[in-house]
Amino acid sequence: MVSEVFGIFSNNNGAASETADVEKHGGQDIQQGPLGFAALSSLMASDGDQELLIFRRFDDISARNLLYLQCELLSIEDRLKKWDRNVLRSRNTKLEEVAYRWEEMVKQAKEGKDEAKEMMELVYQLRSKIKEYHEALELQSRVARLHPPDKRALKVARNELWGGPLETDGLKPSPIVGGKAKDYLDRESDLVSVKAPVETDLLSKTLRAVWPGKVSKPHLILADIDHCTLTYQEETSRDGLSRISRFDERSVAITVATINIIFAIILLVGPITSLSYVSSRAAVLGMICAFTALFAISLGLMTKAKRAEIFAGSAA
Repeated sequence: MVSEVFGIFSNNNGAASETADVEKHGGQDIQQGPLGFAALSSLMASDGDQELLIFRRFDDISARNLLYLQCELLSIEDRLKKWDRNVLRSRNTKLEEVAYRWEEMVKQAKEGKDEAKEMMELVYQLRSKIKEYHEALELQSRVARLHPPDKRALKVARNELWGGPLETDGLKPSPIVGGKAKDYLDRESDLVSVKAPVETDLLSKTLRAVWPGKVSKPHLILADIDHCTLTYQEETSRDGLSRISRFDERSVAITVATINIIFAIILLVGPITSLSYVSSRAAVLGMICAFTALFAISLGLMTKAKRAEIFAGSAA
């Protein structure tokens, strides 16, 4: 969970960033870290499972690009139809042969016949433009399937990009980069995460929110050329007000799987053993209703099952 005290994001490697801060003592200068885009990219790459790889999707201009490509194809389509009408009206057998045979079109185009040359140019334009258009459609379809960033990771990313929470007047305290780049995380609806989506069931999200993580990173101190000391220093945000805690996503997945197995055993063995000790018909019906309700609730809370799947599972 990300708050003003802790900024938490998961790490599939189960370890803090291996980048060591180096301090030099004895009158020597402290080594400075990267600045600007180098610092931002280093931060984004510091997490093993890439939760901080958050980027703009550019929905508006992506749609605009597709519209422009579509208009170019509409223009080519219109020119092709005009060429076809001209062939029909011309009653020129040579030109009709161009419409019938590809080889004749190539031959007349090489001979410098205007109509054949025009058609060849249209064919090449169509071939190039429709490929570009279809590739753009396919890419847009793939981008549309990307998932929005996790709110917890987005809060950490914004805090690091802006240098702290927004001030009362809406200004960024100390952006890590300047220009338009400092505003790219502003519009949440236009953001996507490159990271593959993790389990989004209620149990997994709850465990991530409270899961303890490591809040320290390697810190190498050089006393002189021959002596150095490796210590672990608390990892803090750029504004110094929040601590960044990292945890292993696999530990959450294993815990969720274990809980699911335990509940599955209880819901499978429990009804069978319990009903063997009950003789009252009313009690039997009550226990069946209770275990069915518990099964449906566990499906809804601990899995990503849809409503239809929950109904089907409960009915079975």
